[in-house]
Amino acid sequence: MTTPIGFLGLGIMGTAMARNCLKAGHDVMAWNRSKEPVAALAAAGARVAATPAEAAAFGAVTIVMLTGPEACQAVLFGPGGAADSLAPGKVVVNMSTISPAYARQAAAEVRATGADYLDAPVSGSKKPAEDGTLVILAGGAEATIAAVEPVLLAMGKKVARCGEAGMGSTMKITVNVLLGAMAEGLAETVRLGEALGLARGALLDVILAGPMANDLYRLKDPMLRSDSYPAQFPAKHMAKDLRFAKEAAGAAGAVTPTLTVLSALYDKLVDTGLGDADFAAVIKALA
Repeated sequence: MTTPIGFLGLGIMGTAMARNCLKAGHDVMAWNRSKEPVAALAAAGARVAATPAEAAAFGAVTIVMLTGPEACQAVLFGPGGAADSLAPGKVVVNMSTISPAYARQAAAEVRATGADYLDAPVSGSKKPAEDGTLVILAGGAEATIAAVEPVLLAMGKKVARCGEAGMGSTMKITVNVLLGAMAEGLAETVRLGEALGLARGALLDVILAGPMANDLYRLKDPMLRSDSYPAQFPAKHMAKDLRFAKEAAGAAGAVTPTLTVLSALYDKLVDTGLGDADFAAVIKALA
C-alpha cells in the first residue's frame, strides 16, 4: 500500500531513510534546508517541497528527521512550518533524537492541530539506515503505531513499542548511554594496551576473536586500525544525546556515575573540533 509521505530533514540518516521509503513504493515529498540533498533525492523519484508546510500538506504521514529540539520546533511550528498544514487524519512521526520532555511538548502541540504524533527515534547509524535495518523506538498510541507501521518498516527491521509519546525518546537516550560506553570502553582498552606496549592491530584481533566481539566493535574496527573516523554517527550527536540522558537522569534521581564521565569525554571530543567525526573518535579524547 502506497502512503504519501512528507519527509523533513535529509542529513546522513534522513537521506537514507527517505530513499528506503521510495524503494518501498511510497510517494515522498521532501524538504531540507540545503538544496543539494533534495536534488539528489528528486533524481531518485521524490517530489520537492518549498516549505515544511507544503510537505506536510502532501503527506498523510510527515516524518521529521532533524538534529534536535530547536530545529524540530522551527520546522514544525515556525513560519511556513509543518503545523500550518496539519489536521485530523494526519500523523507526525518525529524520528529525531530529542529530549523526552521536548517529545511530550511537541506531541501536545501537534495534537492541538487535530493531527496525531509519534516519537520514533532510531537505534542504528548510517549503514543500518542505508540497509533499512534500523530498530525504530516508537512512543505513542498503539493504534497510531499500527497504522504507520508499514511506513516505519520501510526504514527498519523492527518497531519497538516503548509506551506513550516521549517514551521512544526515553528509550533512545537510555540505550545510547550503553552505546557511548561501549565505544569508550573499546577506546580506553586500546589506549591502555598501546601504553603497555601492545600493537593496536594485535589487540583488536584478540578482542574480535573472543567473547567481547560484537557488531558495534566489528563496525568500528576499520576506523580504529586506520585511525580515521568518517561519520556514521557523529560525535556531536552522541554528546547531545548524553546531555539529554544526564538531564533525564537528574530529574529522575537515577544514579549514573559512568554517564557523567562519558558525557564529559564526548563534550571534550566536540570541543577539540572532532564533533563531525564518528563517535568512535572518542579515542582521541583519551590522548
